[in-house]
Amino acid sequence: MKDLREKLKIPDKAIKSINEFILDGKNPLINELMELIEKYGGVEEINRKAEEAGKLDNLMQRLEKKQPSYVKDLEWLIKQRDDHKFISVADYRRKILGDKVEHMKFNEDFAVTLELSACQYFPFFIDIARDAIETQQLVPGRIIRVRKMKEQEEDGDLLAMAAAMQIIGVSWVETLDTKGTTPGPDGMPVNVHLGGPETITGYFGGVGQPNDFALKWIDEYLYYYTNYGIKQVLNVNPGTVLLGYFIHKLGINNEFKISVYMGNDNPYACLWTLLTAKLFAREDGTSPLIGFNLANSVNNQTIELSAYIRKKFGFEDVVRLEHHIVETWKSIVRQPYDRRDDLIELAKKVKNVSAKHEGGDVEVEKTREHPSDILEYFMTKEEIKNQGLWEYHRITHLDRYRAVNSTAKALTKNGLAFIAARKLHHIK
Repeated sequence: MKDLREKLKIPDKAIKSINEFILDGKNPLINELMELIEKYGGVEEINRKAEEAGKLDNLMQRLEKKQPSYVKDLEWLIKQRDDHKFISVADYRRKILGDKVEHMKFNEDFAVTLELSACQYFPFFIDIARDAIETQQLVPGRIIRVRKMKEQEEDGDLLAMAAAMQIIGVSWVETLDTKGTTPGPDGMPVNVHLGGPETITGYFGGVGQPNDFALKWIDEYLYYYTNYGIKQVLNVNPGTVLLGYFIHKLGINNEFKISVYMGNDNPYACLWTLLTAKLFAREDGTSPLIGFNLANSVNNQTIELSAYIRKKFGFEDVVRLEHHIVETWKSIVRQPYDRRDDLIELAKKVKNVSAKHEGGDVEVEKTREHPSDILEYFMTKEEIKNQGLWEYHRITHLDRYRAVNSTAKALTKNGLAFIAARKLHHIK
């Protein structure tokens, strides 16, 4: 068996050939990427612009011109934070456990990140913050957004959410417009074979960013990175994942999370993804792969084996494994879908995991007149309002946030730690 295993060793000449391919000055794949980086002024200038654009004061000043009413909301949020109106983690635990909390010890090394997906509109986020104060619940520690970038750039949501995320101390992810299900930022179809979300099944045939759209995705990323300081984005295609590794290796401080749509549903798929991350990590061991969302179909064993790979490659503190606890009621999984019990077992032995809530609790969703639907992520704001769905969407946002709190409660009752919005709840 030992001799047989030795045959899997990657020979030095294979590594050499990969390096020769990448470093070849005539390589058109790498040359086109280099040209894109130069378009934005080079690595150092790109990072400088991003850091400046992402400063809270600069975001607020720009928002004052774009949507002044949002600035007032953000000023309210800052005051509530500074006045400690949000419940602390210590008080939350006492609220859930009563006097039993005195005899419990929470291992913060295994804290689960509370994740809400998706939080599409700034007004709905403010609704969540107000409810959290009123009911003494938790604002999640990680927020995923899937709203059209150009649309939210125009109405001020992009600026407002970027500022809000800094104010409350959470990580967040945006979803670029260059993806297979919708036209790209230039209005042209990303894939001629997809007519929109209604043909989403074609998306799983490997048609996410065909032909030259991988580079267009990088182009769009660099635009939002340098103009808004948007650092983390969703990644759905092997080509753009590889390009994300490349630009980080070159020195750009980008980050991304791999989407559930990538279909990583077994340990060997995860090995492939993490193997490439290892090959193109920086010398300090860092990778732009911050979040790794496995498929909904994975069981705890697959997640544990993926964590084993992650640890062996030195990524345990770098790559967060993201797992759906509840899903939208329609258009993605068979219902009822509830993985909360699995999470409780997983959180006892796997570090750096996030609990993602894409829908409300099952018992809530099945009673809703208009339950959550993943296909509605792809609708424009105008379509949502014209079809009379705006209030329904506000309710589903609150349902997701309350599902986050159901998970926080379950974790707490089992003596397990969580990460909520750090600047709101993790205070002494």
